[in-house]
Amino acid sequence: MKIPILFPIMIITLMVAIHYLFYSRVIQRLAICKATKQILIALVVLNFAAILGYMASRYLVSTPDWLYYLLSLSFGVVLLFFVMGVMYEALHLFQTKAPFDPSKRTFFKRSSDVGLLALGGAYTTGAIVGGQREPVIVNVTLNQKLFSKPYRIVQISDMHIGGLIGADFVQKAALRINALNPDLIAITGDLTDAHIDTIAKSVEPLRNLKSRLGVFYVVGNHEYFHGLQDTLTHIKTLGIRVLENETVVIGDKGNELNIAGLYDYFGYRTGEFAPNVDALKQSIKPHYPTLLLMHQPRQITMLEDFKPNLMLSGHTHGGQIFPFNYLVTLQQPYVKGLHTLSPKEAIYINSGIGFWGPKMRLGSAAEITVIEWS
Repeated sequence: MKIPILFPIMIITLMVAIHYLFYSRVIQRLAICKATKQILIALVVLNFAAILGYMASRYLVSTPDWLYYLLSLSFGVVLLFFVMGVMYEALHLFQTKAPFDPSKRTFFKRSSDVGLLALGGAYTTGAIVGGQREPVIVNVTLNQKLFSKPYRIVQISDMHIGGLIGADFVQKAALRINALNPDLIAITGDLTDAHIDTIAKSVEPLRNLKSRLGVFYVVGNHEYFHGLQDTLTHIKTLGIRVLENETVVIGDKGNELNIAGLYDYFGYRTGEFAPNVDALKQSIKPHYPTLLLMHQPRQITMLEDFKPNLMLSGHTHGGQIFPFNYLVTLQQPYVKGLHTLSPKEAIYINSGIGFWGPKMRLGSAAEITVIEWS
């Protein structure tokens, strides 16, 4: 696969900056023994080497799953460096400005520095443990008084098949989804994260997904990175209905609904497979309630006067690792969960059944959502 050279250069430059700042602004100022500092410096060097190894194993060479997993954790450790760096700047300011007696100031600095390191270890451990947990079933009830009989929707998002997420994970997810007896299954993007030729066996269990009214899918931004047309062609062979700026009418007689789907926002950057709200609206049957699938919550700003009754999105991973959920809000209007916009309009953002980058989660659980919509 051809890799754009600019992206890895940007990532490596950013990684160099974060590692250097952690060394110069945190490690060098810690009131700890020399041996401990040397261990921390070795950790920084080792983590940077692991990042280079992770990028190589993701894009250039094949590595065993256990090694790929260990290398992937390096990106989670970078998040730790960033968080600890911000915390230490605030702590250092307090240490130097607080009106302490000089002898007490030294004791406080040593104690707080050690406490910060302990907190960093707990943060990383908690995120790693959180990443190992099975996706939770999140039950949501939305009563908009639209149907004579409720519909049960099972939504998944952001599976990111490829890398550490393979056929076993997909098969287990399919079994759990089918056991929920859905009327319909909605997949809101980032289903795959590698070229379909390399993960064909891993996506095969998706063929086993069963629901009364069908399985519906819209693409996310990551599908654009790995040959979107090839992905769509293959996914359609699995019995999954891909919604491409279009609407279909489904449901029981007298209880019908529109299910619509948009291409992802990223299509504007690629110049193809771009979202087209006008084309989608032309296929809407206005006398039926409308369910809209779109990968990113911010696509809600594209809709203008179009007001679907229920919108399902993903993309955010619920922030994946606290406190980065706050950074998500700089780009997305919602991070996770159900948001009621009016009595007949709501949006639900799924936190993702999988993960991206390190297999780590903190403050955001992987999920399968069950929505009882009436």
